Amino acid sequence: MQPPLAHYQPELHPTLGASLSGTNLERAGDHNQRVMLQAIRVSGPLTRADLGRITGLTPPAIANITRRLLNESLILEVGRLQGTRGQPAMRLAINPDGCFAIGVNVDRDHVTLVVLDLLGQVRHRAVLEVDFPLPDAVAAFFKAQVEELVESQAFPRNRLIGVGVALPDDLGRVNLPNRPKSFEAWSTTDIPDLFTATLPLPVFMENDAAAAALGELQFGYGLRDPSFFYVLINQGLGGGIVIDGQYFRGAQGRSGELGFLPINSPRTPARTLEEAVSLSALCAYLTARGRAVTRPEQLLDLDTVGQQLLNDWLDLAAELLTTPIVAVNCLVNPEAVFLGGRLPAPLIDRLAQMINDRLWAHSGAIPVIVPVHRAATAVDAPAVGAALLPFNDRLLPTRTTLMKTAAD
Repeated sequence: MQPPLAHYQPELHPTLGASLSGTNLERAGDHNQRVMLQAIRVSGPLTRADLGRITGLTPPAIANITRRLLNESLILEVGRLQGTRGQPAMRLAINPDGCFAIGVNVDRDHVTLVVLDLLGQVRHRAVLEVDFPLPDAVAAFFKAQVEELVESQAFPRNRLIGVGVALPDDLGRVNLPNRPKSFEAWSTTDIPDLFTATLPLPVFMENDAAAAALGELQFGYGLRDPSFFYVLINQGLGGGIVIDGQYFRGAQGRSGELGFLPINSPRTPARTLEEAVSLSALCAYLTARGRAVTRPEQLLDLDTVGQQLLNDWLDLAAELLTTPIVAVNCLVNPEAVFLGGRLPAPLIDRLAQMINDRLWAHSGAIPVIVPVHRAATAVDAPAVGAALLPFNDRLLPTRTTLMKTAAD
């Protein structure tokens, strides 16, 4: 057996240098400002000389951009660097209150709403625990939360820059246990309208697993390992691929669809991985054996028989996930595989260890096997990733913004 996995702290990976490199192309100010803000967010506090070394931008460009960022209250001066010759240099840091974004995750068993500040800190969180929430219920929950935020004056309204929404693809069509006919309403709902009716801000949509992976990239262990595969275990099962700090979507935007992989195991009648490895599958497995649960946290309070059943299911899940993860290692060669979702953290850790034990058995036959870890943004990962979407659109560097800059 492998030694227990040690939880590690994210550190800046050298390949992130590409996302922190500016350009001195004419009319490239928007991209350079994004690069500067990202450098300060990831590595700050920094002096202007530090920024020059990290971004490669000229001193005049750095002076102009930092002046704009200070004027817009996106960064702060946080004191001078002591112990150097000459005039001590002023250090610059992100202003957490510079702006905020709302992230909403809609799934078959809950709606989660978070408010993120510019540092990626969750400043407000609310969860509606409900089975198969309909669009009207989601809109009402969102409205109530926004009204509470406005009444409490926790966030200046003019500093909210947008709403991100993460939800599974085909939410109204994929048939999971106990899904009501009315849930098909999601297939014909104008989802942005559910939110703009309350808050007239830009709304950005994303698949839940993709949002989870994007959140991990910017606010979690992706800062250390920017090439990774993310496995999201919620009511369904999804995956996301990040390569060199960029989310890989595939030709039709359906990359990482782990849950649809066919399986054939004598241990389960399931025909797809999602039918066996997901919270809905786990709840059905326990219910059929006399240990019904309705919420993920109840999994930690099962009696002795329930705990043995749970351990049997984790063993099955580890067995079924191992072959796809071996394939990911061979085909993608990531730096890590992360597990996230609403499965309680102690259970994710046990599942990760079970998978790693099986991967260890393949280590002699496969060139590279990377470890499986619990993601840093595990429980609220899709909501956190959704809140990141307005920041990506307005403030953070992406390959898309660089391409637009080059075209300009």
